[in-house]
Amino acid sequence: MDNLKKMTDEDLVVLYSKGENQAFDTLLNRYQNRLYSYIFFIVKNTELAEDIFQETFVKAIMTIKQGRYTENGKFPAWLTRIAHNLIIDNYRQEKIENVVSCDEEDTNLLNNMKFSEGNIEMEMINDQIQADIRQLVKLLPDNQREVVYMRFYQDLSFKEIAEITGVSINTALGRMRYAVLNLRRMAEEKDVVLTLD
Repeated sequence: MDNLKKMTDEDLVVLYSKGENQAFDTLLNRYQNRLYSYIFFIVKNTELAEDIFQETFVKAIMTIKQGRYTENGKFPAWLTRIAHNLIIDNYRQEKIENVVSCDEEDTNLLNNMKFSEGNIEMEMINDQIQADIRQLVKLLPDNQREVVYMRFYQDLSFKEIAEITGVSINTALGRMRYAVLNLRRMAEEKDVVLTLD
């Protein structure tokens, strides 16, 4: 229904809670790609990502149907928070521990204006740098990789990242700092060039 597509998330939640199942289908269509991409980026396993994706929407459905969803204008952040908690639960079950070690200075590898413009040769170099960064990001500890993904690929603020991950803004900033330091260290160890200079 075209009417449903034009409605806000909150209006759709209210409709769904009153028994209009198409309202939830609209929400699902609106956020499924973004949510699945987030989950897959963190867990790096198609089967596990699909399981967590489905469980996220099952939890969302149950919460809405039980009248426990509180409207705050941030439905996608709420969904991401559910997925995040399920990912953490999964890692706890597998007893995965992350070790963070780094003592180098901070640098902003992922937010460099030099990467944004240039001729074809520069674009090719930029594409290679971005590919190298993506490969290095995959090697980061999970909590750092998650913050990098949310900040640079989902364009979320550190406040939103802190809310979604259930940590303070300082912790989110600290994870980003360690991520950047680790990326720089790994780039140096692997002789990967991350600048256009």
